[in-house]
Amino acid sequence: MSTAPSFALEPTPPTRDPTSLTSWGLAIARALESRGVSAPALFAQAGLDFGALNDPEARYPVRGETRLWELAVAATADPCFGVEVARHTSPTTFHALGLSLTASGSLREAFDRIVRYYRLVSNGATIRFEDRGETCRVSVTGEDHVAPEALDAVLAVAVRLCRSLTDRRFSPLLVEFRRPSPRDPSPFNRCFRAPITFDAPINALTVERRVCDRRIPGANPELARVNDLVAAQAIERWDRSRIVDCIRVVLTNRLPSGAPSQLAIARALGTSTRALQRRLAAESTTYAKVVDDTRHELALGYLNEERHAITDIAYLLGFSGAASFTRAFRRWTGRPPSEHRRGNRP
Repeated sequence: MSTAPSFALEPTPPTRDPTSLTSWGLAIARALESRGVSAPALFAQAGLDFGALNDPEARYPVRGETRLWELAVAATADPCFGVEVARHTSPTTFHALGLSLTASGSLREAFDRIVRYYRLVSNGATIRFEDRGETCRVSVTGEDHVAPEALDAVLAVAVRLCRSLTDRRFSPLLVEFRRPSPRDPSPFNRCFRAPITFDAPINALTVERRVCDRRIPGANPELARVNDLVAAQAIERWDRSRIVDCIRVVLTNRLPSGAPSQLAIARALGTSTRALQRRLAAESTTYAKVVDDTRHELALGYLNEERHAITDIAYLLGFSGAASFTRAFRRWTGRPPSEHRRGNRP
């Protein structure tokens, strides 16, 4: 266990588009359904594959998730929706990290694990833990495009974790949010049961140091170590993931602005065009084919959802207009998109 005064894991360099586990999206979907809102419809509007929720290691682009948060807040008319989403998470929401946390020997150990392994959950934010005399502070800093509701959810999940590990009566000494106060902050008050400061310079929880260091009865160091290893291996797999999958994540986010160039994709992935070409060749494909296959796959999803007009789908896929989209769709399937949509209606 690290006992240094402060520690932090820096996010992936900003040249690479950040991603999050789709399990965060699953928590959002459950919260939406509990409010009577169609989750698949909002996912389609955000350009996210709803079916990916069934894959525990699939990832969404953070920019797409941010759009989903915006749509969810609008659909529920609830600026405190992030706090609600926290209620729909479980240890498995956070892959092996969640299981390690439940077996931790103290809150300090748990926060140490979050710092080390949160990149598995999302590399769009930095988690820090600091000793501050008689108190400790846990802070989360998101990149500019991370939704404030996502940060609300992270802090709410942290408090839920503390209560599950220690005592249901646990409350932090202070909660700080950079976001402005909602008109009705009562959901925040009910969740945190502590003094809350909005428009603060940081998103953070302040906790008593003695509470952080108190040993947790029933801790299981062996189980924690096993899941630490699983989390580390999952991070390594993700870092070495197929270049095609990495490109598709970026394309899904950027196609509405037009198909990005190979150079733009290489920069987004923090590599060179030549290195990108070599990795694509190693996977027996080309950049043009990846773009074409990604458009084809997304087009089928958008058409089956029936929430978008064909002209809107053309825009979402980065085509110059409906005519060019129709030509491409004929090449993929042998028929126009309108006919495909009619033929797939129940």
